[in-house]
Amino acid sequence: MRTVSHRNYFLPVMGLLIVLAWTTLWSWERSPYGRYLSHGELGTLDLFGDAGGVMLAAVLYVAGWTLMTVAMMLPTTVPLLEIFRRLTQRRSDHGLLVALVIAGYLSVWLAFGIAVHLADWVLHEVFERSAWLEGNGWLIGAGTLLLAGAFQFSRLKYACLDKCRTPLTFVMEHWRGRHERTHSFLLGVHHGVFCVGCCWALMLLMFGVGIGNVGWMLALGAVMAVEKNVAWGRKLSAPLGVGLLAWGVLITIAHSQPWIGL
Repeated sequence: MRTVSHRNYFLPVMGLLIVLAWTTLWSWERSPYGRYLSHGELGTLDLFGDAGGVMLAAVLYVAGWTLMTVAMMLPTTVPLLEIFRRLTQRRSDHGLLVALVIAGYLSVWLAFGIAVHLADWVLHEVFERSAWLEGNGWLIGAGTLLLAGAFQFSRLKYACLDKCRTPLTFVMEHWRGRHERTHSFLLGVHHGVFCVGCCWALMLLMFGVGIGNVGWMLALGAVMAVEKNVAWGRKLSAPLGVGLLAWGVLITIAHSQPWIGL
């Protein structure tokens, strides 16, 4: 009997997982709970009110963020997962080890998402306590665009991006082959840290400009995938930064000088 190669089912399974995440997001966006894919409802949460309602909202936000992470960010780490799969394919528990790498990777993005949701809630609270800020909510969008645009030119961005663009070197640096399950999870965590390091500002756009639809998620996911995995991806960073800065400046001009008519 011919043995089925691990390679024959790894990429299809990953593809199925990613497609399932996108399909679920598409369905969720059109459901009565679609608002939990965006940040718009955060300002309405009363942490000192109905504990059950707050808990349900928190669970839905976390679930939505996790799905978005699987759909948008997991595709960008497939090259590293494929290298790790080949390295461990002779082990009987290779499937579990790959799953642990994925779990470690997603755990970092989950922690980032929780932190950003809390920060966004605090920001909404601050704006609601100031009539001037509440009347100039555009500052959040413009500020996020300017921050994301400026970060495209930072040394930290390129340092983290370089780590993500060399998955073989990364695996060899962080995989020890001892305490396999623990090190598999930590490999995912380390990769997640560098991935967050190069992509966090772009992910913030989902909060600053209210992105909560599948179209925008696809666009952002594609940009981050190209930056990390395509040979010419690094050349995209500067033009993207210029575009984001220009967008932020235009929003600022439009609201600070409405007579321009923009």
